[in-house]
Formats: sequence, C-alpha cells, structure tokens
Amino acid sequence: MHHHNPRLFHSLALLLLLPCVISIDPLFSICSSSDDCSVSQTFKHNLNKLMYTLANRAPAIGFGLESVGEGHNQVNGLVLCRGDLKNVACSTCIRAAEAHVRKLCPFEKEATIWFDGCLFRYSNNKFFGELDNSKEFCMTNTLNVSVNSMAFNMKVTELMHRLALAAHLSPLLYATGEMEIGESEKLHGLVQCTRDLSGGDCKKCLENAISELPSCSYGKQGGRLMDGSCNIRYELYPFFDA
Repeated sequence: MHHHNPRLFHSLALLLLLPCVISIDPLFSICSSSDDCSVSQTFKHNLNKLMYTLANRAPAIGFGLESVGEGHNQVNGLVLCRGDLKNVACSTCIRAAEAHVRKLCPFEKEATIWFDGCLFRYSNNKFFGELDNSKEFCMTNTLNVSVNSMAFNMKVTELMHRLALAAHLSPLLYATGEMEIGESEKLHGLVQCTRDLSGGDCKKCLENAISELPSCSYGKQGGRLMDGSCNIRYELYPFFDA
C-alpha cells in the first residue's frame, strides 16, 4: 500500500523515523503537537483509565465511547472496530492501539490512530457526534487495473454509493458488498462510520470520502480513504468476512 496525502506528508515523514514497537502496525497515526509538559498527572491518569475501560467494554459490540475526568483534565475517547471483526480480534486491535499511543504519543492532548481492524481516537475536547474529516488519510493498492480506468472508477463509485446508502440506514453504520466487473472479476467494497454519528452525518462523511477517493486511487486495483469519522475501501479480492 502506498501513502498519498500531501497535507499529511510532513507528519508521516516524522513518524517513519520512530522505531516499530508493537507487533500490529498502525496504518496511520496523528498526535497533537502540544508540549508534553502541559499534560498534567491527572490527565495521564484519566487517559489510562479511559484506555482500560474501552479495551474492556468495546470488543463486545465493536464500538465504545467514554469520557473520564472533568474540566481541562477530561479525556474523551472512541474505539471503532471493523464491522466484521469478532470479539478477540477487536480486543487485540484495541490493545495494539493502546500500546502505540503510549509509545508514539506519550500522553499528548489528542491522537487518532488507524489500524487495519480498528480506529482509536481520544481528545481533551468532546468530539462525540461531530463530523471530523480533518485527519483524512489515503492508501492505495500498488497494482494498476487492467481494464479502462475511467470505466473502472465509475464502477467503484457506483458500488461505494450503494454501500453508503445501505450503511447510513443500518444500526451499525456499516455495509459491505460486491459488484461484478467484466466476466471474471469482482469488486469488493466496505464502508463504515463511527457509531456516534447520526445516519445523515454518516452519509455526508461517506459521500465526502467517495468524492475524494479518485484523487487517491484512480486506476488502482484497490484503495481506501479514512478520516476521524468514517472509512471506505475497495479491492479486487475479498478483504472482510461476509
């Protein structure tokens, strides 16, 4: 997978200098740039408590929201596991995110971390229910499509719009599906929003991601676009459990 986002190039360049510290690697992470000294012991304690609570509660339903503490020491956190992940895989992903936060963002005021199987976000600001596409991140499959790129892109867009329509009406704000491409190939797609969003905001988030996708992965066999509130992905192979 290739990273492609000019706005985040600087952050990624810095992240690449850090050693890999956990067995499950994040796809992408972004921390606030606040001075570590400004974070109080109480905030650190609240963050620990938040992580512990989310790691214990979220895997059962694949999603968790929690606030710990009050005032400027309050920590608000969210965990979202990919819709097809079972309890154990979800739990493993959350614990990897927790380890990653401790190493990469040692008690910053906020961080967003994407893994293949989950998203983990926390902030001193209460962001629940708010659309966040400021942390947009894109990855592509390195292989080019063998068919006409424009026709292929139209198929991708068609499938994604169909899935966005299904997801925003579903209680899990998640949908997967397939579409025949030619005689022998199938396009596989997945869309998902964080479950604190309304159905309408989920649809907005997904449609924004769908509109950005061509600039990320046009003519490629696979691509994904993620932000703080939703994510979409397509491939020419199955990458999720039905």
